[in-house]
Amino acid sequence: MPINPDAVGAVGEESQINWTSHDSLLYALGVGAGASDPTGFELEFTTENTRDLPQRALPTQVVVMGMGAMPDYGDFNLAALLHGDQHIELHQELPPAGSAISQTRVAGIYDKIKAALVVLETNAHSHDGEPLWTSRAGLFISGEGGWGGDRGPSNTWQQPDRPADHVTGYDTRTDQALLYRLNGDHNPLHTDPSFSAMAGFETPILHGLCTFGVTGRALLHTLCDSDPARFASMSGRFKMPVLPGQRLDVHMWQEGKQTLFQTRVGDQVVFDAGLFTSR
Repeated sequence: MPINPDAVGAVGEESQINWTSHDSLLYALGVGAGASDPTGFELEFTTENTRDLPQRALPTQVVVMGMGAMPDYGDFNLAALLHGDQHIELHQELPPAGSAISQTRVAGIYDKIKAALVVLETNAHSHDGEPLWTSRAGLFISGEGGWGGDRGPSNTWQQPDRPADHVTGYDTRTDQALLYRLNGDHNPLHTDPSFSAMAGFETPILHGLCTFGVTGRALLHTLCDSDPARFASMSGRFKMPVLPGQRLDVHMWQEGKQTLFQTRVGDQVVFDAGLFTSR
């Protein structure tokens, strides 16, 4: 059975998510925290026992928390799936360890002619019912479009016609993908040269959500004074692959209550149409 456009609104069963202090430390290291200054900058994210510095979690960690039971929206070739965009909204600060209840629904299925765009939305709340976070992933599935359905909303994001107000960059490690995969994404595209060659890449590429996490660190430290409680939402589109070891520079334009941003490798935009809000 191909993608089922009538599956919009389908909801998976509620699932419990658990995470530990160790999970939060591993995620922080996986997106490069502490690499530039292991015993100074970002210790609250990379250690749990530093004197007078309680451990905190990076807000973008919610993307590796799991989506729980998936609703049925059809069948397709997994090799045809591409992670197109990602959105997260933190309703309160993510603790470094805890438990939550999550549920995923099909928020939209759009006809992109040569592909289908499936939007999956996951909402997580505490056992007392307090909302914790919402994440949305846009999945492009090639070969599944063309049924004459809704093309979906257009993106009106435009880069401001002025230099960025802030540019914050970090070097990734050549072994960054080996670290990041320990958060649960063991896709060999990011580690196995023979597999990445079959996908058309000369060498394994960095996980897109690792690029998302490195970008989130830049936004957190530049726009929130490194305070995760101030990090409200972040979204954008994956545009080009990144190789482990490349430097990521996040260009930020403050526009009223929100910040527009792009992540670049040199002059090449790798994460585009970024929107960020803080508290």
